[in-house]
Amino acid sequence: MKVQKRKDYVSWDEYFMGIALLSARRSKDPSTQVGACIVKDHKILSLGYNGLPTGCDDNQFPWDREGDFLNVKYTYVCHAELNCILNSHGKDLTGATLYVTLFPCHECTKAIIQAGIKEVVYYCDKYKDTDSVIASKKLLDTVHITYREYEKKGKVLDIEI
Repeated sequence: MKVQKRKDYVSWDEYFMGIALLSARRSKDPSTQVGACIVKDHKILSLGYNGLPTGCDDNQFPWDREGDFLNVKYTYVCHAELNCILNSHGKDLTGATLYVTLFPCHECTKAIIQAGIKEVVYYCDKYKDTDSVIASKKLLDTVHITYREYEKKGKVLDIEI
């Protein structure tokens, strides 16, 4: 009897979004964990998650969502998409795909455009009605960068660590 290949392996989208979701687990943010993975020709070029810049002590900065400018996380945290682009260390990202667990804000979208990324696959768009995401989509549409929601299949991947 000839052995057949497995049929229940993960698709490329499942694989790369799974890695973005796993990367999000590195975030120290108590309310929002975001992960990102940049891919070209089915090869991972970079990973990132939302967190403080390299060398900044997570315990010395605020994680509050509300308050004055100097006492909220937004002043200090780098978003997953920006970290992912910066972590690529100059690799050519032209034509690459970004897998990200949360639709990019307008600031990250500008970096995505400048990096030459041509597709964004997102897991969640919970801020779709905010000015930031509306602006993001306008920017992406203007430069013809495609974006699509990841098609959730309800598959659960268990990883024992």
